Amino acid sequence: MNDLVVIGGGPGGYVAAIRARQLGMSVCLIEKDVLGGTCLNRGCIPTKAYYQNAAVLNTLARLSEFSVRAENISFDLAGARERKDKVVARLSAGIGELLRGNQVDVIRGEASITAPGRVSVSGQGAAREIESGRILIATGSEPSIPAIPGADTPGVIDSDAILDLDAPPQRLVIIGGGVIGIEFACIFNAFGSRVTVLEFLPEALGVLDREIIKRMRVALKKQRIDVQTQVCVERIERRGEALVVTARGKKGDLSCEADAVLLAAGRRPRTGGLHLQDLGVACERGAILVDPNYETNVPGLFAIGDAIPGPMLAHVASEEGIVAVERMTGLGTSVNYDAIPACVFSFPEIATVGLSQEEAEARGIAIRTGRFPFTANGKALTMGETDGLVKVVADDSDLIIGIHIIGPHASDLIQEASVIVKNRLRLGDVIGTVHPHPTLGEAMAEAVMDAAGRSIHTLPRH
Repeated sequence: MNDLVVIGGGPGGYVAAIRARQLGMSVCLIEKDVLGGTCLNRGCIPTKAYYQNAAVLNTLARLSEFSVRAENISFDLAGARERKDKVVARLSAGIGELLRGNQVDVIRGEASITAPGRVSVSGQGAAREIESGRILIATGSEPSIPAIPGADTPGVIDSDAILDLDAPPQRLVIIGGGVIGIEFACIFNAFGSRVTVLEFLPEALGVLDREIIKRMRVALKKQRIDVQTQVCVERIERRGEALVVTARGKKGDLSCEADAVLLAAGRRPRTGGLHLQDLGVACERGAILVDPNYETNVPGLFAIGDAIPGPMLAHVASEEGIVAVERMTGLGTSVNYDAIPACVFSFPEIATVGLSQEEAEARGIAIRTGRFPFTANGKALTMGETDGLVKVVADDSDLIIGIHIIGPHASDLIQEASVIVKNRLRLGDVIGTVHPHPTLGEAMAEAVMDAAGRSIHTLPRH
């Protein structure tokens, strides 16, 4: 009998399994597909591999700025796909080595929970029953397919299938302007597709700080990515060689022709086949409800990551997996959900942690803000990447409650911001921390100083 059975080998499950072994538990991990889950195999890593291809292409398009000349440049998506697959395979194999090295018993097959403390595994060889004192569900999520007539038409693809294309479509319509939609819009725009994004809400990336949204709207327009908001898609149909998306927008009816249509309307928890309803597990909109210990209403049954309510981010799942098993052993750790960083790998990059200005104001918090534009940052100027800024949100006690970045290497700069917000630092705690010159990080220091009215490299406010 195992101390713990983990269902799912993604970033939540495999991390939880390794931490549980470190704490002395006997652990069995069940995975029906490939180790690494959606993030590694069909999400974070494959898209970042393509993002790097896109970044190179964007740089090549600006060679004249750097007095470099090149001719006969071409791009091969099939070759990029092969490189992406090699990166994924290497990382997945690495997870397997980690699990073996930590003596986690990995079982291939599909799991179902037949009773509290009992898991049945089938699909690869003879079915087997496993007993355990605790079961941790870490089954992740899957693309949410909107109920649009014609969504099953050939050529209409989801965020998994677009990673397997051998050539970029000449015209790509993306339904959904969230993180997934905007990332693919920027990537395939760089690959040469003419991209149209259709978003139901008033803004693409609408959960972000309004100032960041406004700047991103301008950046997308500069890239000639057509973003249509407040659009309700009514149907998709094939007319000859083209797919036609018919929708109703704020200015009336519209029709978009495409060679491929990407459904990017978000993701939903993947819990099918676990028999949760038979067990009486409390769920809400498909997500498993848990208490602060990540335990469900069924004793001994736990859940983390995309399977529960909250941000669907790989690093959140990993942290929840660590905390869940630590709390099983009596440790009083917790996840600080007010200090979760999030990144959008668009052009330019976006990264954020903590409260936006609008969220803080909605909570009735008196705030002060500081900003520093990359146009005034020496390193950004040398890179030729000056779009964007760092924005700091602090309360009236100078506690830094949010930091938001749009610009070059935002996903790297957010690390410092996460430490600041997580450790509840005040403006004065950060001011005086020497940042090396010339670096992009100086924009962080200047934005903090600006919030305190002390920025050196911006003109005084009047």
